[in-house]
Amino acid sequence: MDAGSGAGPRPGRDRLDVPSSGARAPVTPWARFSAWLECVCVVTFDLELGQALEKNSICYLSFPDSHSGCLGDTQFSFRIRQCGGQRSPRTTDDRLYNSEAPLSLQKESAHYFGYVYFRQVKDSSVKRGYFQKVLLSLIAPEYFDKLAPCLEAVCNEIDQWPAPVPGQTLNLPVVGVILQVHVPSRVDKPESSPLKQCGQENLLPTPLVLTSVHELDLFRSLQPVLTHVQTLWELMLLGEPLVVLAPSPTVSSEMVLALTSCLQPLQFCCDYRPYFTIHDSEFKEFTTRTQAPPNVVLGVTNPFFIKTLQHWPHILRVGEPKMSGGLPKQVKLKKPSRLKTLDTKPGLYTAYAAHLRRDKALLKRLLRGLQKKRPAGLLTALLRRHLLELTQSFFIPLEHYMASLMPLQKSLSPWKTPPQIRPFRQDDFLCSLEQAGPQLTCTLKGDWLGLYRRFFKSPHFDGWYRQRRKEMAHKLEALHLEAICEANIETWMEGKSEVEVVDLVQKLREKLVRAQGHQLPVKEETLQQAQLYIETVIGSLPKDLQAVLCPP
Repeated sequence: MDAGSGAGPRPGRDRLDVPSSGARAPVTPWARFSAWLECVCVVTFDLELGQALEKNSICYLSFPDSHSGCLGDTQFSFRIRQCGGQRSPRTTDDRLYNSEAPLSLQKESAHYFGYVYFRQVKDSSVKRGYFQKVLLSLIAPEYFDKLAPCLEAVCNEIDQWPAPVPGQTLNLPVVGVILQVHVPSRVDKPESSPLKQCGQENLLPTPLVLTSVHELDLFRSLQPVLTHVQTLWELMLLGEPLVVLAPSPTVSSEMVLALTSCLQPLQFCCDYRPYFTIHDSEFKEFTTRTQAPPNVVLGVTNPFFIKTLQHWPHILRVGEPKMSGGLPKQVKLKKPSRLKTLDTKPGLYTAYAAHLRRDKALLKRLLRGLQKKRPAGLLTALLRRHLLELTQSFFIPLEHYMASLMPLQKSLSPWKTPPQIRPFRQDDFLCSLEQAGPQLTCTLKGDWLGLYRRFFKSPHFDGWYRQRRKEMAHKLEALHLEAICEANIETWMEGKSEVEVVDLVQKLREKLVRAQGHQLPVKEETLQQAQLYIETVIGSLPKDLQAVLCPP
């Protein structure tokens, strides 16, 4: 009998998150646990019953493909669509978390993230000779030794953790280890490590310090494609369909997560699957040839996908990491026509021509760092900074132009509907690049205009624009509320009909509800003033209307 176990953190979370010391007590059993994880699964693969589990994607995603040949302990991740559509509406705590978390780390409502600890050892008592189990990170080795009682104890420990809050650095006890971690916040500076020692001198044992809940070893993950990191960044920016064919789920999931993180702090708006199998419920959807390939980054290990997904425009084939001349052996850029169904060699198979020139200076610095045996963390920081500056250089002109579409604050009248945000006109933006383009902050040469034109057709432009316009609309509404609270309400009420006064009460209440639900960026004093205005206005109305507006 082969056995395995898997764990599924809640959507929108990477690895372990960080709690807040001031969180409220849970109102339902396992409420604190649910703030961190959706569930912990122990998946057992039985040779006789294996096919009976065919409809359960989690079971298949918890085991490396038979082509991977993984023996011993392996860790990887996957991402699956939630059955039956989206989850229940977000709670106030969820909205508060998302309002403070970076866009790339916000909670998701349509997907689950799974983090897998897979163990396979020889076992002569079963036909195929393997005993397999899968479980999440730290608790897995304990589970393999102590089984179910240990798992229950760990879940109870996690249920004592307060809910995660962006910006917090706290200590989390689990299986005799204290994890000291930081949850990133929107106010964190890029490339900063805001981890502070939180009473470490009073902690026994010494904490296991993690600088962040989501950081990957970017340099190690992208080692075989460093010479093409510019091209891959463009493909991610444009939301292009990409297949990553890797030798194992570990390499597959790390490569996909590294690629999708290249756009940080931008939210990755396309679908991505760090590890995907032929048993997944969306296999037919992703492999059909009756329509264009979806905007998905797909990590696979089964060579069968080379044939099935030959019509996809970009396929990245990577092998086991190898060194060549002091630098990890690099995959070559190859034409899609050279793609073979069997024995496909490592390479980036694409007809895409990058708009920007390769940054040779970056490659030289990375190579020099390797030769001098610099710490991997420094090389990852160098690569992350390069990608961050590239993303920022691309988006700063977009942000400046978008800000120019916002109505001026002096045009806001407290007693009139605020003016509309002006529409985004692509031609006007492109004309602005000559004076305020990415060349002001980036030394890379190339066809920036062509890249922007193609970006306008991508899911990431749509996602970015919708998010920014939503934030601007909330800001506009907040400014309007502030203008109302700064105005003289008694003067306005003079000569107004009861209908107009009641209408003002209703509008103020709507704004107040949104503001209190953390949807509007307003100060506490403004909320108090708005509440006072509502009470003042209601107090001026006849008793019968007061009873209607303020029922007992």
